[in-house]
Amino acid sequence: MIPATKERIIESAIKVFNDDLSAPLQKIADNADVTRRTLHRYFKDRNELVTVCERAMEVSCKKAMIAAIQSSDHALTQLESMLYAGIDCGAKYSFFYKLHQRKEHNHNNQNKNCADYDYIYRHFNHIIVELQQNGKVNTDMSTEWIQILHSGIVQSTVNAQETTSKSDKEIKELAWTSYMKAIAP
Repeated sequence: MIPATKERIIESAIKVFNDDLSAPLQKIADNADVTRRTLHRYFKDRNELVTVCERAMEVSCKKAMIAAIQSSDHALTQLESMLYAGIDCGAKYSFFYKLHQRKEHNHNNQNKNCADYDYIYRHFNHIIVELQQNGKVNTDMSTEWIQILHSGIVQSTVNAQETTSKSDKEIKELAWTSYMKAIAP
């Protein structure tokens, strides 16, 4: 079991790195409400902290996205479940997506993290193509564009959860409605 302080530092790092991967460790310590010394008690440097964050995302976010894909045989239900899973993962989803989209990322199919990303992305593409063939999604939009839009809706919804008085259910419904209107034919 991870100590509460270490978990708080990891969650803080994911949020801070999601906004700025080059953010100073002091900003992460401040966000986690710990001293820099306490942060270094758990993590020797930035690289170790980023690696631990990647593992944390692997455990929670990828598991949730894969479960969403496997939740139904219906493409529209799968897409909705993937959106909600991304929202539930919050900053972890956005950070996971950003890490794999960076120019410096050395994608390697032998790396489990990359292989799981490929699995999710491949299924996402399949879902979009099926929905386009069934007339539910605009065929003028590429799957890559729809994936970027998906990530943007997740990020906007996560931000809205922090600033609005609406319930999580209401926010998710607004996110789904917005997403579907954006990609409708």
